[in-house]
Amino acid sequence: MVPAKGRLAVIAGYGRLPQHIAAAARAAGEDPFIFALAGESDQDWSAYEHVEIAISDIARFSAGARRLGIDRVVLSGGVRRRPRFGEIRPTWRSLRSLPEVFRALKGYGDDRMLRVAISMLEEEGVRVVGAHEIAPDILATPGPVGRHRPKEADRADIAAGMEAALALGRLDIGQGVISVGGRVVALEGLEGTDEMLARVAGLRAAGRLRPGPSGVLVKMCKPSQDMRADLPSIGPATVQGALKAGLSGIAVETGRSLVLDRQELIEAADRAGIFVHGIEPEDVRP
Repeated sequence: MVPAKGRLAVIAGYGRLPQHIAAAARAAGEDPFIFALAGESDQDWSAYEHVEIAISDIARFSAGARRLGIDRVVLSGGVRRRPRFGEIRPTWRSLRSLPEVFRALKGYGDDRMLRVAISMLEEEGVRVVGAHEIAPDILATPGPVGRHRPKEADRADIAAGMEAALALGRLDIGQGVISVGGRVVALEGLEGTDEMLARVAGLRAAGRLRPGPSGVLVKMCKPSQDMRADLPSIGPATVQGALKAGLSGIAVETGRSLVLDRQELIEAADRAGIFVHGIEPEDVRP
């Protein structure tokens, strides 16, 4: 756990991750304050002190952080929509970052945008920490998670998928790929993992892919990714999506990916006959 001096804040986008972070912080004796992003956050924050805030309202965040004594912040959850440049409400300190913000909004990938966001927040006097620093138990661990194990054919899919995922990450496009029969059949883009899985389910239903179960979803951290934000994550919904897509399993990078609702995920994977496996580069050489 990160040593505490002031108060911890959680900037919450959509999905379950922000709730995991807030619960872990509270269990460790923290009193986290939640900045729920308007139009993004989809969790019930009534059990926490919170406020809804626009993602572009840096001035309001800064004022709130000073008033509440916040010195650390976690960025967690998804963001579907980038703000428009004209919507940004900067502070005097963040004005000098606006040219970089403008360039990032004009077409750079998520990794570049997150680096700019982290820099702007730290200019306001808070330290950005990673979700795994607050809740280290959600990091993916090596080897199997649950009862099922990858077979030899699955390992070939993992190797092909890992190579493609790393190439995709270098382009700052996405973190996940799906490989079937040693061939990459889907790359994650702006639509996210769930939509990619739904796309493969459609291909399977249309007979474009051989009947399952076969194929693996592979999720890897981008090679240059800042570990403080947007780590690859899986949860029970990922297992359900993999089942509908007819996949044999899911492989995620050890120590650089998040496993949410671990026990629920294990139970869902065991029922579905799907493996979930933590991988490292040396484990997946063809």
